[in-house]
Amino acid sequence: MHTAAEMIERLRAGGVRDEAVLTAMAAVPREEYVLPGDREEAYADRALPIGSGQTISQPLMVAIILEALQLRAGEIALDVGTGSGYQAAVMAACGARVISVERLPELANQAAQRLERLGVDVEVVAADGSVGLPDRAPFDAIAVGAAAPRLPVALARQLREGGRLVLPIRSGPEGEELTRVRMSGGTWTSENLGPCRFVPLIGADGYREGGSPSGRPGV
Repeated sequence: MHTAAEMIERLRAGGVRDEAVLTAMAAVPREEYVLPGDREEAYADRALPIGSGQTISQPLMVAIILEALQLRAGEIALDVGTGSGYQAAVMAACGARVISVERLPELANQAAQRLERLGVDVEVVAADGSVGLPDRAPFDAIAVGAAAPRLPVALARQLREGGRLVLPIRSGPEGEELTRVRMSGGTWTSENLGPCRFVPLIGADGYREGGSPSGRPGV
């Protein structure tokens, strides 16, 4: 059985240096966000199924995304792809005010109930996360837990000045590049943070259910 302490050591070994992220990861009980049969594997460094064909990302990837987000206490953050609610809970543990959006109503309802039961202050919305929540924008930080075929312009437009968007973007047939987009001086700048693998981002500014890109071309 893996432990939270072992997970934190693996995160350090994997290059995670942000102490606020490591403290938040240690504080969130990951076993509460996986299926009952997987509780003993909750702290293993791998993705696990959570039902409805979705997964909870491996701890190292969650930590890398959150480190790249550079969250500060009190910032308003959007979590795209709630899943079981784990990443949103870690974002909240970093001190952010988190709104999380999930396209599958069943998962959204389960996550909302789980977060409430655990006393985690995260608002969960059932909607198409690929287009964000324009009526709640702008956001200081947006984290996307699924791979987009290109930059989802709708999400980038919801960043406030100084805001950060971290998401995987398809780089070829074999995988994706984790990408950070920053809004600065009214323009977007992006940087690649390394290769990764994620489930596809389904939605109007992502992929269709069958896997082909949907929506308008990227910029």
